[in-house]
Amino acid sequence: MRTAVVVGGGLGGLAVSGALARSGWQVTLLEQADRIRPEPTAVVLWPNGVRALRALDLGAGLDAVATALPDGGVRRPDGHWLVQPRPVPVERLPVVVHREDLHDALIAGLGDRVELRTGVTVRTVRATPGARPAVGDGRHLYEADLVVAADGVDSVIRRQLAPGANVVSSGCAAWRAVIPWYRAPNLSESVSGEILGAGYRFVAASLGERGSSGASSRGGIYWMATAAGAARPEPPQTQLALLRRWYAGWPGPVEELLAATEPDDLVQQEIRELRPLPKAYGFPLGPGGVVLLGDAAHAMPPHLGQGACLAFEDAATLAVLLRESTLPDAVLAYDRARRPRAAAVVRQTRRMSAVLQTRGRLALRARDVALNTITPRILGTAATVAAQWRLPPP
Repeated sequence: MRTAVVVGGGLGGLAVSGALARSGWQVTLLEQADRIRPEPTAVVLWPNGVRALRALDLGAGLDAVATALPDGGVRRPDGHWLVQPRPVPVERLPVVVHREDLHDALIAGLGDRVELRTGVTVRTVRATPGARPAVGDGRHLYEADLVVAADGVDSVIRRQLAPGANVVSSGCAAWRAVIPWYRAPNLSESVSGEILGAGYRFVAASLGERGSSGASSRGGIYWMATAAGAARPEPPQTQLALLRRWYAGWPGPVEELLAATEPDDLVQQEIRELRPLPKAYGFPLGPGGVVLLGDAAHAMPPHLGQGACLAFEDAATLAVLLRESTLPDAVLAYDRARRPRAAAVVRQTRRMSAVLQTRGRLALRARDVALNTITPRILGTAATVAAQWRLPPP
């Protein structure tokens, strides 16, 4: 029986662990935290991410908890439309799902071939030619045919195997929250859309219908705000007060959502990325190898909502290649398939970052004049790039 060690119990780590287990692998999943717990927020999945989850046999679980996200357009803080809402073919619509619901679906897909070990901080990687790869926490060595580094932007494994990929600030921070319906009784059930200011952005999306979210028990309204600058060190109460001040006067539903938000709802994230991207995502070692997956391979800003989607693509691609090739060949094939794909999506994300982080009166005026042309083109190209993904042929 082939064995794998997956480092990191996030969305990508859970997805690839379940995929390998369903293919007959014995998997050890190592997680640094004392228990695996998702953020109490939500995630937007574009059609490529949805297709990847279906390829991982997780489509039924996703369908039960996901809500289609229509195009809500883009406005300025004064309410003026920069990009009018437009009809989008259903096959190109993203969906939004509560992270806890998605987490439950991924956990349910693990099966009994996955051994979960929490409280394990991986500190070392053994990458000796001719020997099977292994990772260690200073007390134990975890050896396997395959090691999957799904340990995020600060991946210890990537730092050793691809030291040229640097973690840098993206120049902004993000805040997320899900507001229960009962706290926003006057808001429409079809809340969606984006408001774009000078270095500030606010996005909102409904999670299901009022009082429910389909088969999910976690309905409400998801919002995400990004602001230029570093993450804030203050306690959540102070951060929430700052957000209310920064976004004061913005059109609905911004002020209503922030007023309904409580400090415990707030999840702050410092936005960081890899520059440059690693020169390899697969490293054959002896009879096996190591692969990078998710943010460990291609951390990027969230502006196009592709982080989780690419992680699921990674997992689905790896699972298919491992079924069809010998292990060292599959590791090399994974590298060939994923690096160009990730690079293309990261390029589109950086183009959007330049638009979203525009500041200065003249630059903003030029951006707003051109936005009706620029943003649909960028978003259209990004959507096309996302739609182009397909599983590698068997």
